[in-house]
Amino acid sequence: MTIHETIKEIKAQFRLFMNGAVSQSMREKGIDYKLNFGIELPRLKEIALRYEKNHALAGALWKENIRECKILATLLQPTESFLPEIADIWIEEIQHKEIAEILTMNLLQHLPYAPGKAFEWIADEREYFQLCGYLLLGRLFMRKVQLNERAENEFIDQAIATLAGLEDNPRIANAALTALQKYAESSPQQYQRIEKELKPLEAKMQRQFLF
Repeated sequence: MTIHETIKEIKAQFRLFMNGAVSQSMREKGIDYKLNFGIELPRLKEIALRYEKNHALAGALWKENIRECKILATLLQPTESFLPEIADIWIEEIQHKEIAEILTMNLLQHLPYAPGKAFEWIADEREYFQLCGYLLLGRLFMRKVQLNERAENEFIDQAIATLAGLEDNPRIANAALTALQKYAESSPQQYQRIEKELKPLEAKMQRQFLF
């Protein structure tokens, strides 16, 4: 079966499981995809299990401006062929926070070069690069990834700077705060340091309903 035929088959399954109520609810919340079947993630994972991981198929699915195709792409892309430059291209094409979160969960956190890329992305001025960078660091800290002193200082300085300007983009600030909280859980020393760093920003963050 060709890639085109496989995608056609996948789309036929999307039509079988489409959920108009979920799709409508997402639109009402401002999550407006060009095409959204409203299929829940567990169902998409079931569909993905019917196919072998395939670099070409995942790339073709990602190019489709359809929510479910992009999610399936994150499930079917093999990590070994997902080169750093391809990761950059995918992030550049993200238009929704949901896709950034799912890409990070399903694929980015499992990449061998993830820590280095995360630091590169949080220093990028583009919104979804920063967002994916902080989301990825949060995931890595949950997996007990440790930082050396230099990397720790760089991460904390960058995250605090992001939080200081949280009015510019609360969504990125929230991701930065979550990453800091996950890192703080690693040890009592890290908790104390981050608590001290966040203290001057506490009132500002509470006004923005960050916690």
